[in-house]
Amino acid sequence: MSKDDAMKNHSKVPFQYRIKVKGCLNQEWEHWFDGMAISHEGAYTSLKGKVADQAALHGLLDRIRDLNLTLVYLEHLKNTT
Repeated sequence: MSKDDAMKNHSKVPFQYRIKVKGCLNQEWEHWFDGMAISHEGAYTSLKGKVADQAALHGLLDRIRDLNLTLVYLEHLKNTT
């Protein structure tokens, strides 16, 4: 497989991310964050799930901004596919 073919195949694999924000979002927000799992750690909310590409990631970050939530961190997780 050529390097270009490998890059094309890699770009089709969704990436796993964990996003932590200050504040508490309940499970009803999962649909607004493209089905990312929502969990709570005290005064913080973690969103974890697959993100199709960089454009989708930016869309999630835009939603966090639009809700006026404070972004604590963004973590790229190792893919398990």
